Amino acid sequence: MARSGPLPIDPIAEAKRQWVAHGWTDAAAGMSAVTSIIRAQQLMFARIDAILRPFDLSFARFELLRLLGFTRTGRMPMASAIARLQVHPTSVSSTVDRLVRDGLVLREPHPIDGRAAMLVLTDAGRELVERATTALNTEMFEDPGLSAADTAELVGIIARFRKDAGDFSDPRPAPDPL
Repeated sequence: MARSGPLPIDPIAEAKRQWVAHGWTDAAAGMSAVTSIIRAQQLMFARIDAILRPFDLSFARFELLRLLGFTRTGRMPMASAIARLQVHPTSVSSTVDRLVRDGLVLREPHPIDGRAAMLVLTDAGRELVERATTALNTEMFEDPGLSAADTAELVGIIARFRKDAGDFSDPRPAPDPL
């Protein structure tokens, strides 16, 4: 049964207290950080899922459509989509299969590499992703639940973490707010 309101205590703070009480003091702050990020992701995904549900889109499907929508011609090689989305090729392939099935994306032969595929955004896919983007912008991204200063600080902290983890190298020119 789903809970009906806020918990009377912060379970992550309680977990940290327990970590310290069990002698894992050196790991307590890291456990708190990791668990907090995971919980924040769950909360954000719940909002995103609710916003995208009327469009019959998952966030993965939205991301792929949006990626194609950002290109000049609405097309890109499958390998480029996999690299930019930073998910396993099988996951991207599965997402593409569903988008193709729904008439939102076409899979065409690559014009030069016969082994590769091109992903092409259909008119229906473009129209849907524009409507979904408007909804996400209005209902989530314009107010993610953090102040503007906290949002900028959080993005900066996470960007440094991602860069240090090898997620990307310094781009030139650097986009804000890195």
